[in-house]
Amino acid sequence: MARKKKVRRSDLKTGQVLCSFCNAKCCRYFSLQIDTPNKWADFDNMRWYLAHDKTAIFVEEGAWYLLINTKCRYLQTDYLCGIYEDRMEICEEYSTDHCDYDDDEMYDKFFDLPEQISEYAEAVLPPGSRPGVRSGVNRLPILNATEVL
Repeated sequence: MARKKKVRRSDLKTGQVLCSFCNAKCCRYFSLQIDTPNKWADFDNMRWYLAHDKTAIFVEEGAWYLLINTKCRYLQTDYLCGIYEDRMEICEEYSTDHCDYDDDEMYDKFFDLPEQISEYAEAVLPPGSRPGVRSGVNRLPILNATEVL
């Protein structure tokens, strides 16, 4: 996919649409608001989210979000929607007023590794609130990559 020529919002002429100059950032991820964590179990769930590829967690204006970096299946190679006339309501209601076009994404907090969320939890939760390392008979064995091949 070729990059589109970037213009400033203020340089748009009457009738021009910002999306015509964008590489469809809004169609390459989605985020869902999640509960604000307040105990280790909440952070442990977040560790699980972050153990998956293409995920992140961010905090913006006090609200926590799970971010999933995956493109919409209807995004075409020209960065336009392949089902524009029959697009989902959430897409129809989306506005470019506050979209990511300007590359000014700034988060209050951003985590993209399980270890980061663990460290943050350790820093904000009361000492000793993290459960000990679990050991049990039903744990799966850890295999070396050479054993799998």
